[in-house]
Amino acid sequence: MSSAAAPAHPAPAWLAERLRAAGGAVPFRTYMQWALHDPEHGAYGSGRLQVGPRGDFATSPSLGPDFAALLAPQIAQWLQQQPADQPLALVEAGPGEGDLALQLAQELAAGWPDVAARTALLLIEPNPGMAERQRVKLRSSPLSCRWLSFEELSATPVHGVLLAHEVLDALAVERVQWDGALWRRQQVALHEDDPAQPSLRLEPGAALEPEALAQLETLGLLDPGLQRPAGWTTELHPEQAPWLELAASGLSSGVLLVIDYAHEAWRYYAPQRSNGTLMAYRQQQASTDPLQDPGHWDLTAHLCLESLERAAASAGWEFIGQRRQGEALLALGLAQRLHGLQQQAGAGLDALLVRREALLRLVDPHTLGDFRWAAFQRSAAGRPACESLFLQDPPLG
Repeated sequence: MSSAAAPAHPAPAWLAERLRAAGGAVPFRTYMQWALHDPEHGAYGSGRLQVGPRGDFATSPSLGPDFAALLAPQIAQWLQQQPADQPLALVEAGPGEGDLALQLAQELAAGWPDVAARTALLLIEPNPGMAERQRVKLRSSPLSCRWLSFEELSATPVHGVLLAHEVLDALAVERVQWDGALWRRQQVALHEDDPAQPSLRLEPGAALEPEALAQLETLGLLDPGLQRPAGWTTELHPEQAPWLELAASGLSSGVLLVIDYAHEAWRYYAPQRSNGTLMAYRQQQASTDPLQDPGHWDLTAHLCLESLERAAASAGWEFIGQRRQGEALLALGLAQRLHGLQQQAGAGLDALLVRREALLRLVDPHTLGDFRWAAFQRSAAGRPACESLFLQDPPLG
């Protein structure tokens, strides 16, 4: 759907007021930030969105404890590779409902008690509505829990692991559009033809400045060619670099694991992908229209792997490696876990079938299995690179 064909949608009063104050239009990046993270009206900021199979969208941890059980050995390995004389931290940014944080804390306490005894659970959640739900969920955590901001973490950096599971895809993106002659920044505009019901529309805005054009050149888009006609639209990720810089300042040494939908640049910016990767989710439904009912839909855009790696390197992160989730979980023993379900005497058949279905969904190449796991590290001079189980070949048998 090009912006020329995008339908107009009613503008809620709060958003119409904001747009009037901004002169009638804002870059899409600003609109996405408001729609997701405004403390009162945003889908996340207000705590309105629900994560899980019965909520607005499902994530790997929301399908059950097996995802955390498979991930835990990797987290434990990275924690064990940190300085032995220092306290440790498992930091999760954007913890959602708190399921993964709780499950990992329980796995560490059960399987690696010596590591767990040195490890605190730190939660970075900018949205008050989500943080309140996490506090309730994590009352039973076997690890001590603390909520803080990246800025607070940077004041007292830690040794450990920073987990960003489906976080970077919720950072506001810049939408850019080729108009046949110039690259322009897409904007969300308020139209008041009917004063009783103002409407929202996607429109081409100001031409891109040289700094943004330079980024397009690195992606091979500066000259769009004949394959990308007027109206061809995609996303850039300007909030990634600041996020990675803050994350780096909070870790004295350790590993950052990013788990998210991501494409190589050649796939992300392929000519046939004429409307980018932006999607909206609500009540298990997906839409390519980001303007409907602002503040009630999740908005998300895939990551570009090359852009992520460049931004991480500039922030001081060293790239360890990346794999698709299906490959990563197989390396961590998913096939053996599936086989083990058959040996569970006394377990109810219905419960085993539910677990089997959840495990298969985790590696389905058409859905969650296509997630990318990308690992980066910060280490003191002279320390070896962190080893990574998820990059190894799957175990035999």
